[in-house]
Amino acid sequence: MAMNTRHIILNGKRISSAEIFRQTSEMKADPFLPEWEKELFLFLNEWFSDAEFIIAQTSGSTGKPKQIQLPKSLMQKSAERTIEYFGLKKDDRLLLSLPCRYIAGKMMVVRAIVGQMNLITLDPASDFDVLATEYFDFGAMVPNQVFTLLEKPSGKERLQNVRNLLVGGSAISTEMEAKISSLSNRVVSTYGMTETASHIAIRELSGDRKSEFYHCLPGISVGLNERDCIQIYLPEMPEPLQTNDLAELQSSILFRILGRSDSVIISGGIKYSPEAIEKKLEKIIDQRFIISSLPDEKLGEKLVLIIEGKSFNTEILKQKIAAILPPFEQPKAIVFLDKFQETTSGKVIRKAP
Repeated sequence: MAMNTRHIILNGKRISSAEIFRQTSEMKADPFLPEWEKELFLFLNEWFSDAEFIIAQTSGSTGKPKQIQLPKSLMQKSAERTIEYFGLKKDDRLLLSLPCRYIAGKMMVVRAIVGQMNLITLDPASDFDVLATEYFDFGAMVPNQVFTLLEKPSGKERLQNVRNLLVGGSAISTEMEAKISSLSNRVVSTYGMTETASHIAIRELSGDRKSEFYHCLPGISVGLNERDCIQIYLPEMPEPLQTNDLAELQSSILFRILGRSDSVIISGGIKYSPEAIEKKLEKIIDQRFIISSLPDEKLGEKLVLIIEGKSFNTEILKQKIAAILPPFEQPKAIVFLDKFQETTSGKVIRKAP
């Protein structure tokens, strides 16, 4: 798995770096070419350049979103770990169904190059009809793509045509996790970020190995700082990478994510994790929602439930909430918002309306 690999097998065709450079130049001027396809070739152009870094956009896991220089050597090492961990081999079929503007899409491309595997590209907004007739050894999707597939009559069968499927980018609902658990292929949730060149740990979602805990990939370990936030130890980094993710450690390689420290709400002197409360409410609220807070004279901050969409009579919902949550976790108000604000990667921006 050498860094000097100067070609990629793309949709069954071997394309050299020189051909990539030529095609990228042509594509920039094509106003009819889909954006996701341009992004793929722009990244290939960057990867095959002589630079030792690529420019990547962080998601905000370690602070405000920003552009960083990500070493190609770190990306190669991440690709090698994944290839070894999942037992992938030369000429295996990899499904690229994520945009290359983000690290998950970029890393699928790098894995194909490093492992000399066949990268099959698909529009991220596709209905995944290709999975009705074709089989893949490895692929990655965001929860919304999985949800859309599971809503289809043949969606389960199509998902099972990806032998190893990574699901990441945002939280997976309890309902979706229950559906995934019955799939016959290997489906895992991933934990990682741009700064680590994609995932550093995986959590099994299907089969006998399904678990609530993430397991670090070989050579990687984690710890907690004084705020109980995850610190990631990578062999390629001299110092641990600090995150804002609250976690419970079972060991230095086994952990469970509890929420984010920057979304913690302090009400009446007690700390609340919105994500933990949201997990309990998923089964009774159909619309998209978040737990947030509003200023309160007595409590400092009060918990509020914000539901996306048109308002409705909430009396029955309040009764259901009271049956699920202890009194101190119950939101003091329920408000409605036409549309949540989102980051460029589709995550809800957590703030009161």
